[in-house]
Amino acid sequence: MKKEASMRKTHPLRRSIIGAAALGAIVTLASCSSGGNAPSSTAAPAPVEAGARVAIAYDGGILVLDGETLETVGDFETEPFTRLNAAGDGRHVMVTMSEGFQVLDTGAGSTDDAELTDEIFTADTPGHVVRHAGKTVLYADGTSDTTIFDSADLGGDALPEFETIDGVEAHHGVSVVLEDGTFLTTVGNADGRNGIVAKDASGAEIAASDQCPGVHGEGTAKDEAVVFGCEDGALVYADGEITKLSAPDQPYGRMGNAYVSETSPIVVGDYKDDVDAEGYLLHAVTLIDTAAKTLEVVDLPAGVEYTFRDVVRGPDDNAYILSADGSIHVLDPESGEIVDSYPVVEAWEGPAEWQDAHPAIVVAGDIAYVTEPAANCVHAVDLTTGEVLTSVELDVTPNEIAPAVG
Repeated sequence: MKKEASMRKTHPLRRSIIGAAALGAIVTLASCSSGGNAPSSTAAPAPVEAGARVAIAYDGGILVLDGETLETVGDFETEPFTRLNAAGDGRHVMVTMSEGFQVLDTGAGSTDDAELTDEIFTADTPGHVVRHAGKTVLYADGTSDTTIFDSADLGGDALPEFETIDGVEAHHGVSVVLEDGTFLTTVGNADGRNGIVAKDASGAEIAASDQCPGVHGEGTAKDEAVVFGCEDGALVYADGEITKLSAPDQPYGRMGNAYVSETSPIVVGDYKDDVDAEGYLLHAVTLIDTAAKTLEVVDLPAGVEYTFRDVVRGPDDNAYILSADGSIHVLDPESGEIVDSYPVVEAWEGPAEWQDAHPAIVVAGDIAYVTEPAANCVHAVDLTTGEVLTSVELDVTPNEIAPAVG
């Protein structure tokens, strides 16, 4: 296993938009009015993915919204708290219920009604959902079993054919399947998690590492380089080898969520350097170059803080950070600098528990969908201009969100 060095730096504020004008002047909003740039009456409207829809979880239910108008096209009763993950076909959403992963048909890409189907991939403590290489991969924390199916086969009156790879010891984990059938999965047990193993399509071991304490989260970057987060850095799997990248803060410098673009070699990860820190707001990000095998930590400007729900990749492979100051900050992964900022919602405080409703962002094409639980609102934002295209006030408080692009 290879091991590379890391670094940490703090960028000065190099653009005036990140100064007092952007971070110090929080717009006072009324109802669902937005602090974003008002759409120009002479500008052409930003493109919204044709037939896009958005699933919104709330306490005891799920709404499905039209991606352009944000009008409700479906409302379904569920268990009190559910998690939402887009499936790999662009139409369906996997809903984590007590019995397993239930299939929500959003009707995206069509005029069909949305439907919370009776189809459930049974799982003991359903966890992570991964989409890559035409496959959707489901992980059951209670058994460490992995369920794999062709994303395009979702739909119809029954579950698609699927393969289940039995786990070894139950833990909160995740699995990934690459184009050539390579299977990567985390390793752990009830006492903790410490690494990953890679196997070829026949099940033969290719590589393994136990140098990833608290392994959590994954992301696949350009050329199928896969990153897994560790409490002291990250692991990168590429071309049959695992490389350990150490965080600049030791023994604790945790990356636990990877935000990726499959056209960029750079993975943006969250970062926490204080194991005893209270709350869930974070103030730095990791930049992992999977080609150069480097890990860099970048401290964000004062006032820019986020949770695991608040970072996405979007236009130009940039990272878009929905900050507690109410703005979306555009981070260039190549330089690690904030290059633009768009006020969207009111300033907000971090959640007391990670399950608590707090602002979240997801992307469909160039459009970001942003929740504002304090106002029961959802906003559609053009990430190329920062304009808020549409806002809607709901009768419920939005929590988790997942896009479906049709």
